[in-house]
Amino acid sequence: MTVDLMSFARAVANGDIRVIDLTQTLSQEFPTIVLPPELGQCAPFRMEEVSRYDERGPAWYWNNISLGEHTGTHFDAPIHWISGKDLPNNAVDTINVAQFMAPAAVIDCSKECAADPDFALTIPFVEQWEACHGKIEPRSWILLRTDWSKQTYADYAGLRDDGAHTPGPEPAVVKWFVEQRDVHGFGTETIGTDFGQGQHFNPPYPAHFYMHGKGRFGLQCLTNLDLLPPKGAVIIAAPLKIKQGSGSPLRVLALVAGGNV
Repeated sequence: MTVDLMSFARAVANGDIRVIDLTQTLSQEFPTIVLPPELGQCAPFRMEEVSRYDERGPAWYWNNISLGEHTGTHFDAPIHWISGKDLPNNAVDTINVAQFMAPAAVIDCSKECAADPDFALTIPFVEQWEACHGKIEPRSWILLRTDWSKQTYADYAGLRDDGAHTPGPEPAVVKWFVEQRDVHGFGTETIGTDFGQGQHFNPPYPAHFYMHGKGRFGLQCLTNLDLLPPKGAVIIAAPLKIKQGSGSPLRVLALVAGGNV
């Protein structure tokens, strides 16, 4: 089959294929995940000006930055979780780059999450979605639309005295996604791919355990999922090529045929 890449490029340029940014702006104010104090913590984003057309550099502006691999909108590689630690090509620098593009199924549970921040995605909920939109195709991203990206920074992490309260999947549906739908990975608008109280599940943090244990990927802190159709979008999510990196901040883009939304 001959693929006409020039026609594709023209379709992007003239707007027949729309490019939608699914990425939160990386700033020093953007929240990072908070773990129990006895555990290691992910570093927040920091930016230090090196020069700005001044005596430090008369013709250029640039900054030094520091951050954790899992800061802001970011990618989780299989090596991130103990269940994926022994898989081949499991780090961001060794994953086949063709896997950084894949179609998406966008499951909208935003109304349920507005009513209950502890909404847990279940198999029956997804089966009802499939009854409306068709079966999830193999090697598709599952993107969970919760509209959580519309939260203020103060509420984004969902922290209370007993930990985070944010929506996410229950264990059975994550296992089902991998075993029965052969998905590419799981993406969320929340600060992690798991249910906020996912430490109480069996296994704990099932989105990490099942997805990464089967060599699948994660995307967190997405935005603009309300601009995507239930099916038909193609996701471009290419992390930085960090040697043995467990993840990486990245720019996530969705390609959508004009008029699909």
